[in-house]
Amino acid sequence: MKFAVSWLREWVDTPLSADELAHRMTMAGLEVDGIEPDGDRLEGVVVAEVIEVRRHPNADRLSVCRVSAGDGDAVDVVCGAPNVVTGMKSPLAVPGSILPNGFELERSEIRGVESNGMLCSAMELALGTDADGIMELPADAPVGVSLAEYLGLPDVVINIDITPNRGDCFCVLGVARDVAALTQKPLKGPEMHIVPATIDAVHPVERPEPEACPRFAHRVVRNIDPKARSPLWMTERLRKSGLRAIHPVVDVTNYVMLELGQPLHAYDLNRLNGPVRPRYAKAGEKVTLLDEREVALNEDTVIITDDSGPIGIAGIMGGLSTAVSDETTDVFFEAAFWPQEVMAGRARSYAMHTDASARFERGVDPAGQARAVERAVELLLDITGGASGPLVDDYDEELLPDRAAITLTAARLRNVLGADIPAHTVTDILTALGLEEEERSDDWSVIPPSYRFDIAIEDDLVEEVARIYGYDRIPETTATANMPLGPVTETFVDLDQVADALVARDYQEVITYSFVDERADQRVSGAASELVLSNPISSEMSVMRSSLWVGMLNVAASNVARQQERVRIFEIGKTYHGSRDEPVEIVRVGGLVLGLAAPEQWASDARAVDFYDLKADVQVLLDMAGRPDGCDFTATEHPALQPGQAARIMHEGTLLGLVGKLHPSVAKSFDIKCDAFVFELDAEKAFAAEIPLAKTISKFPAIRRDIAVIVDDEVTGAQLARVARSAEPTLIEQVRIFDVYRGAGIEAGRKSVALGLILQETSRTLTDEDADAVVATAVQKIKQEFNADLRE
Repeated sequence: MKFAVSWLREWVDTPLSADELAHRMTMAGLEVDGIEPDGDRLEGVVVAEVIEVRRHPNADRLSVCRVSAGDGDAVDVVCGAPNVVTGMKSPLAVPGSILPNGFELERSEIRGVESNGMLCSAMELALGTDADGIMELPADAPVGVSLAEYLGLPDVVINIDITPNRGDCFCVLGVARDVAALTQKPLKGPEMHIVPATIDAVHPVERPEPEACPRFAHRVVRNIDPKARSPLWMTERLRKSGLRAIHPVVDVTNYVMLELGQPLHAYDLNRLNGPVRPRYAKAGEKVTLLDEREVALNEDTVIITDDSGPIGIAGIMGGLSTAVSDETTDVFFEAAFWPQEVMAGRARSYAMHTDASARFERGVDPAGQARAVERAVELLLDITGGASGPLVDDYDEELLPDRAAITLTAARLRNVLGADIPAHTVTDILTALGLEEEERSDDWSVIPPSYRFDIAIEDDLVEEVARIYGYDRIPETTATANMPLGPVTETFVDLDQVADALVARDYQEVITYSFVDERADQRVSGAASELVLSNPISSEMSVMRSSLWVGMLNVAASNVARQQERVRIFEIGKTYHGSRDEPVEIVRVGGLVLGLAAPEQWASDARAVDFYDLKADVQVLLDMAGRPDGCDFTATEHPALQPGQAARIMHEGTLLGLVGKLHPSVAKSFDIKCDAFVFELDAEKAFAAEIPLAKTISKFPAIRRDIAVIVDDEVTGAQLARVARSAEPTLIEQVRIFDVYRGAGIEAGRKSVALGLILQETSRTLTDEDADAVVATAVQKIKQEFNADLRE
């Protein structure tokens, strides 16, 4: 929410500067997101009047304006704005002025005509975003006066991030309440008067479903001047708050919303057809909104209707059929209380977000509707004239939120904050915040005001005392606690060790959302998820992820789009499976690599990463579990992986995970145009560790014997190594595959695999006869198992 400091000072006269005020607000929980100066560097810009406009003799799109700045003879100014007309008032930057963008204005000749200054647009003066024409000032603007003086500048605009629990601070009044308590200054505010009714006009309102609309305040205003325009002070405050002046009626509703926090809506009374009825939508109903978009209404949405049907969505946006216009003379104001449970998620379900919906979703004061209507009527009558009917405040007391008393004890305050705050200080803070309190011997009985619906339990009051007292004033204390040592197991590899191993292999850890796009999840997993969110943050986060790959692919795509040629990332997190009735959560370790296998260097040629690079990384992780017989990588098929470069990781019949090359169609859907390789491991299964076993290191030398066998293409290296080692497991320490050959001399469908057998004994030196016997046995077993031929 944005507001001008000058507007805030109208409510509470604080001596703090804008920077000091922002710091105090942030420390009290109203996080200041930005402080923007407004109207700086306007020296030399004055209010001027355009006396005459004539065409430029040498340019069709330029005009020569005779301009009076009130300090002598009128001067000629060349202007290209299409809206310049005789008699208008506009800002004039005289020669020598330096505009906010740093441009220094000089007297110049434009197409043969001397220009003595520049008539400025709002954008050129950093007073708005309108650059289509010069800034038009009210007709009563005094010529020759400094523009900064006329607009009450310079000023400062503060932008704060409102947390979901502080909907009461979504207005200047709410912020002023906190600032008054922080600075111990009285809350005053502008004078607001009850406007007496001068006519009997009342428009009928019916509430057929009062639980959806417990309160509905309304009032009729007739015979307003349709030619009236909003005053400068109001349009300036709206501008500084990020809103554009549109029409006096609309401007008044926006102003009151920013001032008091209560959204209002104004209807053209003559376009209403019968009684106004807030109710739930029915199947098949539609409404055309103010933005001219027709939407089909959901049955859980509260709408505003009359005899013609829906005329708006409650708390979100009004309908086009009853909107005010430049011809409107009679207005129907309404301010309703829509409960948070009625409004939660409704705007998002229509892919909308409005100022009104943001406030209703966080909660508005259930006692502020009548005051908001009164304020709007008072402002509108001052601007446009007219006559108003009586205020009607229709509500059901039993359906409005009930504020029960809360007890705050000194013991709880001391235990939570770790400090003794004097009782009179606590009383002053509670009183300054508008909380009705009764101080007793060792506690306080507090009734929160209607607008503080975030205060419900004792610790809420502790928080209020702490933030107003000042967190920085609470002394630091060192806590002591008994910290017994937790159990340490050797049967599971700690996932922090897994992360460290991946980081050591040049991976970067990422953390992605557990909510992902439904289509992307199905594309990666090959099945539609049953874990669909009822109220997703957005359509791209509508299901619980069934694989870590979706989030990592989005991260990789973002990096590739930013010209990162080498991406190596991993994530440790949960995936979600099963149904909503029986959900299953699995902790997984996933990784993704693409681009170069190693950082660019001079010592070796650059090459792209491949399947075996990633397999090596995965093997390092699996080896951490200390399985003496290792794991099997067997070919498989998977919807997200390319056939021929996809493998299941198995151990004793248990699936540990998957590794492979991303399927090109999947990569394309994520806008990744290079080869990407991924892996995913079930953490519980993959890192279930064997108990370490120590063994003696042999003092005797090892012997190596190499053999080459010809086998079918389907036979894997792991299978060959396992069978070879089984020939004499006590002597064969290791089997290394150092060559695979296909080509001349090898028939089609077969391959030559070269194995290096490392033999060693712990009690003696092996002889050639021992080695030859072991090799002969290994060759014989390979021949029997795989129909292999020994390659000479």
